[in-house]
Amino acid sequence: MYRGIELWPKEMTKDMITKQFLGKEAIQTYPNLPKNIYESFVRTAKRLPDKEAVVDHLGKTYTYRDLQKKVEQCALWLWNRQKIHRGSHVALLMYNSIEFCVIFLALNKIGAVVIPLPSKYRQQEIQSLIDKSNVNFIISDEHFKDYFQKYIVLGIEVCLIPDGEKGYALDGFVTEEERNEIGEQVTEEDLALLVFTSGTTSQSKGVMLHNFQIMHAIVSYERTLGITEADRAIIPIPIYLITGLVAIFGLLMHVGGTVYLNKFFDGRRVLEDVKKYKITFLHASPTVFSLLLQHREEFLELPSLRMFACGSSNMPPGKIRLLHEWLPTCEFRTIYGLTETTSPATVFPEDANKSSYIGSSGRPIPGLECKIQDHMGRELLDGEQGEIWIRGSNITMSYYRMHSNAFLNGWLNTGDIGYFNKEGYLYIVDRMKDMINRGGEKICSFDVENELLNMDGVEDAAVVGIADELYGEVPVAVIKPRPQRELSENMIKESLKKRMAGYKIPVHILFVDTIPVTDNMKTDKKRIRQLFTKEL
Repeated sequence: MYRGIELWPKEMTKDMITKQFLGKEAIQTYPNLPKNIYESFVRTAKRLPDKEAVVDHLGKTYTYRDLQKKVEQCALWLWNRQKIHRGSHVALLMYNSIEFCVIFLALNKIGAVVIPLPSKYRQQEIQSLIDKSNVNFIISDEHFKDYFQKYIVLGIEVCLIPDGEKGYALDGFVTEEERNEIGEQVTEEDLALLVFTSGTTSQSKGVMLHNFQIMHAIVSYERTLGITEADRAIIPIPIYLITGLVAIFGLLMHVGGTVYLNKFFDGRRVLEDVKKYKITFLHASPTVFSLLLQHREEFLELPSLRMFACGSSNMPPGKIRLLHEWLPTCEFRTIYGLTETTSPATVFPEDANKSSYIGSSGRPIPGLECKIQDHMGRELLDGEQGEIWIRGSNITMSYYRMHSNAFLNGWLNTGDIGYFNKEGYLYIVDRMKDMINRGGEKICSFDVENELLNMDGVEDAAVVGIADELYGEVPVAVIKPRPQRELSENMIKESLKKRMAGYKIPVHILFVDTIPVTDNMKTDKKRIRQLFTKEL
């Protein structure tokens, strides 16, 4: 077992305290934490009132003073007019916008439970999540108005926010006249977020995140990554994701940095904004970084960028080195986490490009413990692969209205396979659900993907398992070739024969223009399997 508090420099952890929350076992956390993101934001606004807080996708700037004024007005409007109170379940379906930021902070001030809904979901998917979450109130961009007619009939209040392209869209709702004070006291133990995991709507789980878990995650990011008020960050992904809400927006509001909003993801636009606004910090998924690499010839130098942070899924060392070749002065910090961990579980403590541990996902953050177990519950030694179990200050304790065997005695089974080295660095081998079982032989999809990505001429690749009558399951691959490169299935297989055991080599290979991705900008392995179903 590895404990984060023992793996990071003493000056980073020496002030940590032991505290009990929700009547559970005491955990290690940081002293004097703000009660919630709102209080953290207010502390920053008091310290840096004239500092740029948010720049929206239209280029309009809001200082911390501007933003606080709008948040306070919005909170009173929600409290007085909409009767949203502490503990109310409020679904929020909005694109990346200043209005989203204001409403989110206002709901956090009131103590409402925010249920961020994926703006890329279709009507049926959105309704499935709403039906699971005991929603009292819905706030949505007007674009999605047709999604909610059935809830209006059921007596659930729906507030539609008009398109803000012509200015701040809440001006028509919120007025200066709102004066009544909000009467209930929010606590660090209050439930703040109900975030659904990705997957089919029938399988998605509602992750309950309390204020103390969120703030522990934010301060862990601040300390392990060294983020300060001098940092400027883009939110290039949907803000409703846990990374957008906590690892970028919440973090930058806490330290006093500046957040730039992109309404939709566009690789060229992201890099244009990096250059224009002198962005210093970019946190995204491996897929996003792959898409940015496609534009590297157009942006040969981006001197303001000092750090990449990469989470969500495995980042092959070859891709990390490509990024380093492109921007050699920019650090690369790998992060491993889940919605269940409020974003961070492990963080790479240095520039991965300069480390002999490149390919690792880093060390457990302070306040978190991590161990590797086999399927019998036996804790494994360094170097032995097994299931990754975690517990600690930023880990959810249960799913909303759902029993799960993933929770046991305060520990969470992540569903991922990995191992530790003797220095406490975690290596992710595969997602348990992505492990391919070929007639009893276990194949790690990440291993095969890394070999493909190391081949000359391969821009991107993904490996999945599909059903097979003889072996039960066999590996297949989709490959995106580099521009002007000719690749063939036989060429790929012959190259792989020199690098790995024959049973690991994909039996079928498809060449594609784009690797399918999910709404969360992760490789969409379900859609990839469907490609082979159609093809074969």
